[in-house]
Amino acid sequence: MLDTLITSLLTVLSMQHILYLAGGVFLGLMIGIFPGLGGIAGLSLLLPFLYGMDPISALAMLVGLVAVIPTSDTFTSVLMGIPGSSASQATVLDGFPMAKRGHAARALAAAFTASLFGGLFGALMLTVFVLIARPLILAFGSAELFMLTLLGLSMVGVLAGNSLVKGISACGIGLLLGSLGAAPATGEYRMSFDNTYLMDGIPLVVVGLGIFAIPEIIDLLRQNRAIAETAALGSGWIEGFKDVIKHKWLSIRCAILGTLVGALPGLGGSVVDWIAYGHAVQTTKAKDNPQFGNGDVRGVIAPESANNAKEGGGLIPTLLFGIPGSGSMAVFLGGMVLIGLEPGPAMVGAELGTTYTIVWSLALANVIGAGSCLLLSKWVARLTLIPYALMAPFMLMVICFAAFQATRSLGDLVALLAIGVLGVVMKRFDWPRPAFLIGFVLAGGMETYLYQAVQFDGWSFLTKPGVLIIAAITVASIYFAVRTKPADKTDDTDANTETTAEAPRRRASNLRPQIIFAFAVVGLFGYGLYDALQHSFLGGVFTAGLCAFMLLMSLIVLVKLLRGRLEDPVNFDNEVEAGYSLDSSITSLPHYVYWLSGLVLGCYLFGYLIAIGLFFVIFLLLKARTSMIRTLSLTGAALTFLVVLSHLMVLDMPRGLLQEMVQLPWPLS
Repeated sequence: MLDTLITSLLTVLSMQHILYLAGGVFLGLMIGIFPGLGGIAGLSLLLPFLYGMDPISALAMLVGLVAVIPTSDTFTSVLMGIPGSSASQATVLDGFPMAKRGHAARALAAAFTASLFGGLFGALMLTVFVLIARPLILAFGSAELFMLTLLGLSMVGVLAGNSLVKGISACGIGLLLGSLGAAPATGEYRMSFDNTYLMDGIPLVVVGLGIFAIPEIIDLLRQNRAIAETAALGSGWIEGFKDVIKHKWLSIRCAILGTLVGALPGLGGSVVDWIAYGHAVQTTKAKDNPQFGNGDVRGVIAPESANNAKEGGGLIPTLLFGIPGSGSMAVFLGGMVLIGLEPGPAMVGAELGTTYTIVWSLALANVIGAGSCLLLSKWVARLTLIPYALMAPFMLMVICFAAFQATRSLGDLVALLAIGVLGVVMKRFDWPRPAFLIGFVLAGGMETYLYQAVQFDGWSFLTKPGVLIIAAITVASIYFAVRTKPADKTDDTDANTETTAEAPRRRASNLRPQIIFAFAVVGLFGYGLYDALQHSFLGGVFTAGLCAFMLLMSLIVLVKLLRGRLEDPVNFDNEVEAGYSLDSSITSLPHYVYWLSGLVLGCYLFGYLIAIGLFFVIFLLLKARTSMIRTLSLTGAALTFLVVLSHLMVLDMPRGLLQEMVQLPWPLS
């Protein structure tokens, strides 16, 4: 045993191994910086190069890439408000507001330090539990996994904002959209309208980018300035490091959560950051002056500690049972088989040395990755000083390209636009988008685990010890959420500036669009209930129960709005908003929605490359007001980057009607 450990350690510290590991880290850094691509795309890109490689060297590259993506995806989450991957969505809530206030350096330093700690903690836990984790993992069946999804849903109470019924309703919208397509139990298509795209459900990457990235881009364009309000980006690096030391117990608790959730097959990284974020909110006392959602550094530390630790946890079922805990672990599993390693009990037997090589490579990759990100961040953070009218076309280009990779269908872009509009409206009317995203992420697993639990154990699964323990934790989570929830409050910002006669008229104007949206939500759940009743019991029971309950919640929201008890915190009709320096050409909120709609329509007609080129030229000339020479230079650089990226990663670009009718030369084809 001791000889095996020493041999593994010497292998990890060899120069050849470190070079291959650094190569994987460098590739992971590049992939992580681009929003929406994530570990699956990066690992898929790497697999063809593994043929014929020494297994240990190939493992070094695989582990290096897997370890660093949860660290490097923080760049876009903090600097641009765009989730770099599904595991960095919660980081946006506080990291991006910090960047807008000129504290990007502090947010990045705290994020990378927490990521380093989480990665090392996950590797440590993997080292300790690699021999004893087998019975623990096997103890979790469908019933326990179903209860874990309920635990994830309990975070909705924490992230619901000022109105709990709005938060529950927003979560319900996410659950319903996550239930689109084939029912897990029977394969019946629900709410698909005979559309082949909807039959497979809406991909998570499309929903994540649409619900968070599109609204933030539109808001920043309307402000017509750079992301950061100050150029003081060079300060705060040491302060961010000190923040992690100050909140070390929060980092430890969230790293433990990340390791445990990562070790459970099926949950993966899509929910771990929300659980950690909700834990941070629940355990922060009022006297500590929490500012979650407005730039609290604890909202950065918690999810970043968890999402890096989950990689160590995710390797436990992958190595021991050949059961991937996430999409990226599934590709990692394929890479292991490709180089001749068979996951299973042998990984803690004859291949124990290889297992520990993987574990310690994971730890070393986190050190290299976090150090590289800290070195790069001072320069990358300067992106926040560029006027957003110049950055927005590049951001939209990458977002649309990443969204299209979900299913390689133009439906991805249409879905991105639709979810983006929903995100704009939800943000405008103060419906919590994190609650929506939690519901969407957990919908599929929740229904599948419930169906399997009932099939295997009947309703007696509710009395299993593991189920009761997780249920107790969920109840405690809800209790703490309710105890710390602030009372609902209405907006009285303009009370001192309006006359008694003006105030009711303004309130009616503000509430009218909110009431229309609430009616639409009620109609959505009503149709969902109608659709569920058209299917068999197993095919419709989940959506029927969901829609019946959410119909009640959304009706409560509608009644409150009709009574004028809930009020929009931002004046919908008046474009003069606090802190906004608006472009005089902007006439209303949907202005940039029309621009995005034009881009999607152009993709359908002319294909993505031609459409994005036209979009760049028109947008830069009309909105950024750049010269023709500068416009053509930026457009050429963007298109060259896009062509090279798609060629290197063997990724497709959307084809339009023009490509179907005319044979165009590469790359326009």
